[in-house]
Amino acid sequence: MKPLILSTADINGGAARAAYRLHQGLQSIDVSSQMLVQTKTSDDVTVISPRSKIDKGIAKLRLTLDRLPLLAYKKSEREIYSLQWLPERVAAKVAQIDPDVINLHWVCHGFLNIETLTKFTQPIVWTLHDMWAFTGGCHYNQECDRYIDSCGACPQLSSSSNHDLSHWVWQRKAKAWKNINLTIVTPSKWLAKCVSSSSLFKDLRIEVIPNGLDTDRYKPMNRQLARQLLGLPEDKLLVLFGAMNATSDPRKGFHLLQQALLSLSKSEWKEQLSLVVMGASQPSSQLDFGFKTHYLGKLSDDISLALIYAAADVFVAPSIQDNLPNTVMEALSCGTPCVAFNIGGMPDMIEHQRNGYLAQAYKTEDLAQGIAWVLVNLERHSKLCKIAREKAECEFTSAIQAQRYTSIFTEISPS
Repeated sequence: MKPLILSTADINGGAARAAYRLHQGLQSIDVSSQMLVQTKTSDDVTVISPRSKIDKGIAKLRLTLDRLPLLAYKKSEREIYSLQWLPERVAAKVAQIDPDVINLHWVCHGFLNIETLTKFTQPIVWTLHDMWAFTGGCHYNQECDRYIDSCGACPQLSSSSNHDLSHWVWQRKAKAWKNINLTIVTPSKWLAKCVSSSSLFKDLRIEVIPNGLDTDRYKPMNRQLARQLLGLPEDKLLVLFGAMNATSDPRKGFHLLQQALLSLSKSEWKEQLSLVVMGASQPSSQLDFGFKTHYLGKLSDDISLALIYAAADVFVAPSIQDNLPNTVMEALSCGTPCVAFNIGGMPDMIEHQRNGYLAQAYKTEDLAQGIAWVLVNLERHSKLCKIAREKAECEFTSAIQAQRYTSIFTEISPS
């Protein structure tokens, strides 16, 4: 079996890291997996990327060029929005590699043209990391249900026209993907439900396979030692928050976490907690959380990340919309209980009051209560940590994920 994973990047970004972990998991069970990417950060020889300076330069420009039509929408939101209209040579490269099956992951930022999928002769398994594949360009719908029909009048474009850019993208997808051999995989049950309600993919085969990770690398370790190595306080309970663009992406809910922590700071927790933020450096104007805050900046290597999770007493993921964030899975694997809103893929990982706490959606008072509930009882906290680790070992290992993908690849591959 020779699968080829297509991803815009290999390890830069949550979706890319999830794809690369699958690639490593497949190799660990002797599957001859390769990756084809637009931007390569690792030194893995099985990851194929542009080599010449010209090709690398073009790759860097593709995101900017892909967004050019959006300039016509002056009032559009600043959320990521992908059109995927640029010509590219991915199909020719895939033909040279000649895999048995193609596994698409996150392929935006100008990497893969919508119409290119029709040029592949192999069966395609598409792992969705957000909603883009079945919308008119947005990656998260923000409660807009127009993807159920045919998009148009897109709120994120601030458009009132039914024949706007979102409808054009949706029409291109509908026309190009009408008859291709496509199997959909979603990491979360929530995203599977979204797919099944979409006009583009509702009739396709949909499988739910959670992301996997190396549980030997992400594992519990001595909390005090981890704090000493990171220079974090040893006499406080540490609340950890982290994401790509942690403090600047509204979808990640940093503003809601701020409200919850301010509420806690007005109680008996005032002198007991400190906040740790990974994925962002300290802003020029200090934000008020009511607690001392330690900013660790952007980190990408597994060793540093595992150390940070192990140092924390609780990880908080206050996302407004999310699929199956790596951060929650990584925290659980390190034996750190998690608190999040009961949205998206969070219930697939967090079992309420067993390995963490699921707060009512967007209720900051309940988010604050969840943080307090996890921390207030030391004996209970120890049990939460144990069950968190067990959850990762039973459901989220790379080997389990790789075996489930291999079963699908083998089933749909003509060879």
